[in-house]
Amino acid sequence: MAVVCPECDNPLTIDVEDAEEGEKMVCDECGVELEIVSLDPLEVAPIEEGSYHDEAETLVPEDDEE
Repeated sequence: MAVVCPECDNPLTIDVEDAEEGEKMVCDECGVELEIVSLDPLEVAPIEEGSYHDEAETLVPEDDEE
């Protein structure tokens, strides 16, 4: 199945039978890192450095002792 790179509109061919949500890939035209965010319909999104998921791992819980 084909989808276009959201950064450069380069057509990308992805075999949906072998692909998984969360799988990462690189656009061979512009080099942006992409993640498959949905298989039905097929959608890819750029992976942003310092995204919410990265921040969640670095949060320190507050002490509730009073």
